[in-house]
Amino acid sequence: AGTGRTAAVAAALARGRPVAEVARAVALSERQLHRLSLDAFGYGPKTLARVLRLVRALDLARSGMPYAQVALRAGYADQAHLAREVKSLAGAPMGVLLGPG
Repeated sequence: AGTGRTAAVAAALARGRPVAEVARAVALSERQLHRLSLDAFGYGPKTLARVLRLVRALDLARSGMPYAQVALRAGYADQAHLAREVKSLAGAPMGVLLGPG
């Protein structure tokens, strides 16, 4: 059940679901969800959601989609928001992460 629950948490957060909603969906308190997330992924659910959104954005960008469209499709407010999150989470700009291409 633990593996199924962690998979459900990751899937819901990847879809952009709020932490409180995810906790209810897997029958945990937000505090229990935070502990589960720390144990399973190494950081809390909000950070996990940010990382999963970044992974989605990188996948979209690798497909050749323009960064402004990537930002909107991945759930960022705009391209500047995407750029800040990439730098914050990865420590490098999007172009460096994607490499020559």
